[in-house]
Amino acid sequence: MLEKVVIANRGEIALRILRACKELGIKTVAVYSKADKDLMHVRLADEAVCIGPNASTESYLNIPRIISAAEVTDATGIHPGYGFLAENAGFAEMVENSGFTFIGPKADTIRVMGDKVAAIEAMQKSGVPTVPGSNGPLDDDNERTMRIAREIGYPVIIKAAAGGGGRGMRVVHSEAALINSIFVTKTESKAAFGDDTVYMEKFLENPRHVEVQVLADGQGSAIHLYDRDCSMQRRHQKVVEEAPAPHIDPEARAQVLKACTDACIEIGYRGAGTFEFLYENGRFFFIEMNTRVQVEHPVSEMVTGVDIIKEQLLIASGQPLSFKQEDIEVSGHAFECRINAEDPKNFLPCPGKINQFHAPGGLGVRVDSHLYSGYSIPPFYDSMIAKLITYAPTREEALKRMEVALDEMIIDGIKTNIPLQKEIVQDTNFAVGGVNIHYLEKKLGL
Repeated sequence: MLEKVVIANRGEIALRILRACKELGIKTVAVYSKADKDLMHVRLADEAVCIGPNASTESYLNIPRIISAAEVTDATGIHPGYGFLAENAGFAEMVENSGFTFIGPKADTIRVMGDKVAAIEAMQKSGVPTVPGSNGPLDDDNERTMRIAREIGYPVIIKAAAGGGGRGMRVVHSEAALINSIFVTKTESKAAFGDDTVYMEKFLENPRHVEVQVLADGQGSAIHLYDRDCSMQRRHQKVVEEAPAPHIDPEARAQVLKACTDACIEIGYRGAGTFEFLYENGRFFFIEMNTRVQVEHPVSEMVTGVDIIKEQLLIASGQPLSFKQEDIEVSGHAFECRINAEDPKNFLPCPGKINQFHAPGGLGVRVDSHLYSGYSIPPFYDSMIAKLITYAPTREEALKRMEVALDEMIIDGIKTNIPLQKEIVQDTNFAVGGVNIHYLEKKLGL
């Protein structure tokens, strides 16, 4: 078992990792920026090390300082959480080369999955269904490019191989706009990611976003924790998630779940990961793999009873998976609402002091948050401040429980998106289930 872990993150996920470490008897080291000295996990950790100024580039993204914190505290492992350096292959490599355990996949795996073209090629070899596309990067042969687009059929989407988070994508509806769109996407990708490699896929017009949670021990065993629906999005950012995904064709589900675990074994995957798909007309199409724990992991935990963070820590300690696939069953339904410090109408961030914080409670209610009364939210980082999760035997009960919990939640002193979340959970189409990824933006008139 790992003896001491550096938590290389902040906010709710840092507190979530700390709790899992404590349950396993692992000592914890919190690293923090000057702006984050009052974070809850910093107070609760066995040790805490300030790693720099407020800017994330000088603290949470500063690899030498994080590794130095591990060295001075005699830590044995580093958990990256999500965001920041979680999917940085160079960071994972430096952690391992410095003699520490990286709590995540191998650097080579992160590197392959971080390159969307390479990831698609790897998935095709493993039998994971992918979106019809160029099956590789686009070159300067315009005639070839136009021929591929005609074979795929318009509309198509041009994507940056190094892109993510909704950036580096452009939809093309006609051949006349194709070549210029590729040029603009390549230019933007070079500026944003330092890599102008782009590829082409069929643009699915009304898909859902469905993902599969996996765990693999890197020793030849892998399991899935079934699926989640993350279609309620604004500008490619998830707002509400649920597990399991409603109204999925059972045969298609069974095939894609098996394909995901087979792929994990094929590529020698280690740790927690998520296969993300577009789902349309009863078919799954792979879009990317996230080689880390996801923000929305709690809904999968609630319906399967598996503690994903603890499994990450056990796997990183060299232990085989605690479960076999036949041990995993879905029971009930869970929702997660992301609570952000932002204006619910214009979505501008609203940092500031929390005068009063009251977390809702009751049967089937979980709150993952670092907030407390008197805490001041700094303006330097992501605006998500809490995750409200509800669980019940049925989807209808879990949704009603979320409505009640949102009414009970009090975050006084700043604006939050709670009013928007209330509007979503009361939406009649969302209550039926199965809305597509464009639904929320159309509802908001964006």
